[in-house]
Amino acid sequence: MATCTKCGYRTGRWMGFCPQCRATGTIEASPDASPEPVRLGRIDNLPEERLSTGISEFDRVFGGGVVPGSATLLAGEPGVGKSTLALRAAAAFGTETLIASGEESIGQIKMRAQRIGAISDDVSLVAARDVGQIASLLGSGRYRVAVVDSIQTVAVPGATAGSPSQVREAAAGLVEAAKASGIALILTGHVTKDGGIAGPKLLEHMVDVVLTIEGDPHRGLRFLRCVKNRHGSVDEVGVFEMTEAGLIPVPDASAALIAGRDPSAPGSVLFPTIDGRRSLLVEIQSLVMPSASPQPRRSVKGLPTARVHQVLAALERHAELHLGSQEVYVSAMGGLRVAEPAADLAVALAIASAASGVPIADVAAWGEVGLTGELRAVPDAARRSAEAERVGIGGVIDGSSFSHLLDAVVESGLAAATVSSRPAT
Repeated sequence: MATCTKCGYRTGRWMGFCPQCRATGTIEASPDASPEPVRLGRIDNLPEERLSTGISEFDRVFGGGVVPGSATLLAGEPGVGKSTLALRAAAAFGTETLIASGEESIGQIKMRAQRIGAISDDVSLVAARDVGQIASLLGSGRYRVAVVDSIQTVAVPGATAGSPSQVREAAAGLVEAAKASGIALILTGHVTKDGGIAGPKLLEHMVDVVLTIEGDPHRGLRFLRCVKNRHGSVDEVGVFEMTEAGLIPVPDASAALIAGRDPSAPGSVLFPTIDGRRSLLVEIQSLVMPSASPQPRRSVKGLPTARVHQVLAALERHAELHLGSQEVYVSAMGGLRVAEPAADLAVALAIASAASGVPIADVAAWGEVGLTGELRAVPDAARRSAEAERVGIGGVIDGSSFSHLLDAVVESGLAAATVSSRPAT
């Protein structure tokens, strides 16, 4: 570390001038004193103190609230609701909170706060992009929580914000200042077109908690997930709905995900997915129709494309469901991304239902489909069944109850699919 002898500004590298007070030749390396090791058994237990927002889904993901002195990175696509969620949380902490924005003016933040009902005298606003200025505010001792929106807009003077080196240096300076003052720091961040967090990978290692918020931009549901948490579990997901009043917690996520479903329509099957510690009921839909193209289209949304193609191959080979001349569309509705192999059976039944025109009605299904057509048991069958029963779904199809994919198709009343879809001889 290096420190300015004139204003006390600290930085991770030596520079010829101080970016805070503009003095030249005042940056000097700080003396490195060897720390004294402490025996683990003699360290006093730290008090379990958390700052709760009262926002149920937000506190759930954090494990009860934000820990003072911790650094959190909240990442998501543009427009998904990062700034809105951070603003609502800042107003709900009930303690002195600073919002430093490098993307919006103070007036713009005030307009959003009025729209979502997040006006609070405990929240102070500043439009700043200078990491030294923000670090100085963090070290003032006036705040217990600070939100920086976003880390890609903060940099040292004279440098280009957003570059990997500037993101790394800015984050290091802010995290150090926050931990020195015991401030709970929340950094918002962007994601790349591939879905990864923008900036150097080191950014995720520097913070204590990494959250991602995702959802279909054309739908109201948003899913807040914890990727890393040094102070709690990562097996939690919070569900919000984007409304005119901002992000509102959704107490019954399963009911929201399957709202509007028509059980009499062919091609619709319910799947109880396990997301962290929660079981969520999601609707798997499929559409099968003739194609005039020599290469019929295969479209997949919200599910791993490779696994859907594997299920199609298993249906072709082991369930005698011939779809070589058919276009097949498969989608997980509600904007939720389902990556579990347990969804294989629900996908297979949805495709078979769409191909035969036979609806399955209110049935939830799960099970992994193997390449040889066998059905394998998946974990948490009891939790999946309990969630389906809680929502009022009477029938369940557990893949472990059948030895073969064809048996499950026949048991579901979709045997007609294996007949009507066979090519004429």
